[in-house]
Amino acid sequence: MKSFLNISLSVVLTGSLMITGYESNAGNPERAGQAGASQLLINPYARSSGWAGANGACSKGLESQYTNIAGIASTRKTELMFMRSSWLVGSGININTFGFTQRVGETGAIGLGIMSINAGKIERTTVDQPEGGLGTFTPRFSNIAISYAKGFSDNISGGILLRVISEGIDNVKAQGVSIDAGIQYHTGKQDHIHLGVALKNVGPKMQYKGDGLSTQRTVTNAYGNAYELTINNKSGAFELPALLNISAAYDLYLLKDSTGKSKTHRLTLAGNFTSNSFTKDNFLVGMEYGWKNIVMVRAGMVTEKGIFNGEANRTTAFTGPSCGASIEVPFGEKKSTFAFDYSYRFTNPFGGVHSMGVRINM
Repeated sequence: MKSFLNISLSVVLTGSLMITGYESNAGNPERAGQAGASQLLINPYARSSGWAGANGACSKGLESQYTNIAGIASTRKTELMFMRSSWLVGSGININTFGFTQRVGETGAIGLGIMSINAGKIERTTVDQPEGGLGTFTPRFSNIAISYAKGFSDNISGGILLRVISEGIDNVKAQGVSIDAGIQYHTGKQDHIHLGVALKNVGPKMQYKGDGLSTQRTVTNAYGNAYELTINNKSGAFELPALLNISAAYDLYLLKDSTGKSKTHRLTLAGNFTSNSFTKDNFLVGMEYGWKNIVMVRAGMVTEKGIFNGEANRTTAFTGPSCGASIEVPFGEKKSTFAFDYSYRFTNPFGGVHSMGVRINM
């Protein structure tokens, strides 16, 4: 148990120092084109995206594979989830996410998450036929995450995740792997103070390979003989968009009962700082109100340099605000729950991002 905690802490702290070393370049938009696999920066989950992903210190269950992997240690027994997002409505892009977490042992949990992006069909063109007429092709983006987290005490949990990344078309593909690690700490009389640190998307460079990078040309030699020559082009390798999340949250219980505390009405305030290696740094803030953990509503805001200074200075389609809600209904003798989650993220252009899905906790 201690060795696992030491490994998790070492990964997080080492990565923190590495990204801190990039501080002079972090937030520099000129570096954005030097990283690839941007699918790793997409949050496909409705609950966390509803309050802007600011809940890294208090996230629980499968969604923690995006915010802070240590959160899956809170899995009670078994959690199943399916999510679907309409990404940048009007672009025709949809994201499907499926996964589960399972309690193992007294304080451990494992998780599996699969995210697949359907970018629709695109007209196929060539240098010789730029107008198309050659059919269509479909870009494919997916990643599979396998994770493990463990609670080391009533206050501290840590986790680590291995993600397999794949993207490309039918004749050109890139594949790679990345590692996430995270720590969550809870304290206070009612465990109402939450702190978290998570390192994400650390891994070797990726590179596109395939027959699609080859071209055929007719070459005539000095003797006038013509023959077909296949030229193999090599793509440049690209880095993964590594980042560091530092988050905090605080639970406020609005009413008290005869025992001096009541969790009927809860208001959680959360904040997160994201240090990006290749894009602008982000400040995330959010709040969630929960009534008996049955009805929950939330809102959040993502800020970065230039986001409020007009379209000419904003380098993202997202304008900042997000909102969402959940209904979680208990059933059965074992206090299982069935939940429906929804979130909306505002964008300009396009019609925003709708995310919705269901989850079952057993």
